[in-house]
Amino acid sequence: MNLQAEKQLDFGLESDESAIASQPKRETLQMSNADVTMFRVFFSHAESDRFFLSLLNQTRWRQDKIRVYGKQIDLPRLTAWYGDPGKSYSYSGISMDPEPWTETLLEIKSRVDREAQVRFNSVLLSLYRNGRDSLSWHQDDEPELGEDPVIASVSFGATRSFQFRYKPDKNVHKVSVDLTHGSLLIMKGPTQRFWMHQVPKTSKPVDPRINLTFRVIQD
Repeated sequence: MNLQAEKQLDFGLESDESAIASQPKRETLQMSNADVTMFRVFFSHAESDRFFLSLLNQTRWRQDKIRVYGKQIDLPRLTAWYGDPGKSYSYSGISMDPEPWTETLLEIKSRVDREAQVRFNSVLLSLYRNGRDSLSWHQDDEPELGEDPVIASVSFGATRSFQFRYKPDKNVHKVSVDLTHGSLLIMKGPTQRFWMHQVPKTSKPVDPRINLTFRVIQD
């Protein structure tokens, strides 16, 4: 996959480095039975531009398929799995063996590790090429992630809506946050047991977005 971006990137955020605080601003989402923290500007605009281009052009993207109502269809996004040797991952009938860490991923991971106080050993990358690419309702509760996993989600590129739905009670209002260029969202504690999440399709014109969800695959 090569969407070589030769034009200047413009994801609508402030590019003046002086506007970026030395310490990212932390927000706690008010959700029952959950522990979700949001940093709308975790990486600077310049860093995020650099990471986006590097990940876009150096990642070994793959087009997986899923079975829906008995038919095989393309997963509505491109994906890749990187991590420590032996840290394989399976979801929705898809099995992934890790590619070795790249310098770019390790640079991003080191910052995320420090903030989350977790040593992540794997990451799922997703490329949303346009508004038709999406992520359906699900929970990150696969057995290899262990009980109450910590999931750190980093976004580069176009802003997309990230929605939470409370599984025990459909009458609880959905929680929606915009994942912006350089943002970090950390989910931990009981979040995956009680809440589902999705990135819905949109009919609005939208540029590509790359998302990284760092995880710990249990031994």
